[in-house]
Amino acid sequence: MDKRQLQELLVQVSQGKVSPQEAVLQIRTQPYKDMGFAKLDTHRGVRQGASEVIYGAGKTREQILGIAQEMVREREKTVLITRMSREAADYVGEKLPLTYDEASRIGIVGSLPPKDGKGRIVVATGGTSDIPVAEEAALTAEVYGNEVLRLYDVGIAGIHRLMSHMEDIMSARVIIAIAGMEGALASVIGGMADCPVIAVPTSVGYGANFGGLSALLSMLNSCASGVSVVNIDNGFGAGYLASMINHL
Repeated sequence: MDKRQLQELLVQVSQGKVSPQEAVLQIRTQPYKDMGFAKLDTHRGVRQGASEVIYGAGKTREQILGIAQEMVREREKTVLITRMSREAADYVGEKLPLTYDEASRIGIVGSLPPKDGKGRIVVATGGTSDIPVAEEAALTAEVYGNEVLRLYDVGIAGIHRLMSHMEDIMSARVIIAIAGMEGALASVIGGMADCPVIAVPTSVGYGANFGGLSALLSMLNSCASGVSVVNIDNGFGAGYLASMINHL
């Protein structure tokens, strides 16, 4: 349950549509549910406005399914699973209504919520090789109720490709700039846009890019104001932060 659902529930109680006893059952007093192998944070949506996300890497398919099923029982309408393998997706999909994206390794149980963000989030990549990280960011933002515009392969090696989307860049409320190599895309976009820019360095690049470290350092040293940086390949973190900004 997130803040919006809690507010709707309280309104229903005030209107007499839901009894206080029923409301208590939905809210629950226990702040987390101990599942043995995991402690499900059932109150995160009330505290932070967004429910717990399942990080799939390192978990067995049975553990992922167990956590997802418990979240559904806790009345979560949308469950986000990141870094999910195809094997785990096939297994969970047999028991729950799962949508799986192969490129980003994102799994979504349930339906996407209505788009209630204040504006539009633009997700831009330097190259096609950055798309897996970009899709992780874009799908995360969509799971949290945002309109997302994807601008892929608009890197500065052919900067005219970026310039042809100036209207989209200038009208965005938040921009996620994703790039490997030297990571210059974030600085270029940051020098054009009047909205916050979230830079995501990726591990894409030749040997001296050191698994994304060159892009990370370039983005951290950006001369453009209004650029913040998340960790290497952290599309989820960028999408989550962009959603928070877009809902302010």
